[in-house]
Amino acid sequence: MTKPLILGISGASGLIYGVRALKFLLEADYEVNVVASKATYMVWQAEQNIKMPAEPDQQAEFWREQAGVSSKGKLLCHRWGDVGATIASGSFRTLGMVIMPCSMSTVAKLATGLSSDLLERAADVQLKEGRPLVVVPRETPFSLIHLRNLTTLAEAGVRIVPAIPAWYHNPQTIEDLVDFVVARTLDQLNIDCVPLTRWQGH
Repeated sequence: MTKPLILGISGASGLIYGVRALKFLLEADYEVNVVASKATYMVWQAEQNIKMPAEPDQQAEFWREQAGVSSKGKLLCHRWGDVGATIASGSFRTLGMVIMPCSMSTVAKLATGLSSDLLERAADVQLKEGRPLVVVPRETPFSLIHLRNLTTLAEAGVRIVPAIPAWYHNPQTIEDLVDFVVARTLDQLNIDCVPLTRWQGH
């Protein structure tokens, strides 16, 4: 059986990135462990006027509804403060972790080894265990502090995939632009489940 993947969703703007990633992973029958930071609850309220439930079972229903995938795959959700969850331990084997979108606050905490919630602890575990960790920073412009923190993560082996779409695949919708970033992010874990017209050369 394929090991589970951890999807961290922080309080950065652009939650559609996390939703689309979850959609494609579930449709491809992956097991996904989702942990959303405390700030994510406020961002959902601000950007979509939607209240995200706190209970893990209700949250799983919420994410499936947002992703439009009612039954495929396996989805487990964790409370943001539950540092006793499975994903907080290195003995829980995973494919790795993606944080999408990733706030600059989360980047800063990871770069300095701080784990104030489950999302940060799970990411720290991937680092210490030498497992893949991919972050999708959603900020512009980057300050010098942001760039230094991202450099620290890159030096530690983290893959940095900024939320920068391309146009060579002839995008027609916002989802097309988002899906390009999702596909390139999952490429870092050798996961190919997003329908994407890849560059074929001239």
